[in-house]
Amino acid sequence: MQIVCPHCTTLNRVPPERIGDGPNCGQCKRPLITGEPVELTEANFDAFANKSDLPVLIDFWAAWCGPCRMMAPQFAAAAREMIGEVVFAKLDTESNQRIAALFNVRSIPTLAMVKGGRELAREAGARPAAEIVRWARKAASL
Repeated sequence: MQIVCPHCTTLNRVPPERIGDGPNCGQCKRPLITGEPVELTEANFDAFANKSDLPVLIDFWAAWCGPCRMMAPQFAAAAREMIGEVVFAKLDTESNQRIAALFNVRSIPTLAMVKGGRELAREAGARPAAEIVRWARKAASL
């Protein structure tokens, strides 16, 4: 299984049975799976969205958005609960307008599950951690 390092974006091979062992990046030696959402930018988006064998759940958000700010701790809690199942990532639509336009994001917050460069599912609106986890597990299995 190939996993992108959230710190240096190096692609690492990890046997699926070792995901729960807390593997480190071969390049920077930092943890590959942190349980914290990854900040996506123009620079690292391609690595996570197209190269990771783990599905990536992207939270499209903006700092001025009240519901986005309310959902942020719920999204972080869901990320901690799903360590090793899904990569949780946040993309600021104001700073990364090109990517938001590629995904045709019309409202925020919007959650999109991607794997191998393909969008698997999408859901708009703020939600609690339990609902994010439930939806993410269903979307990751598509």
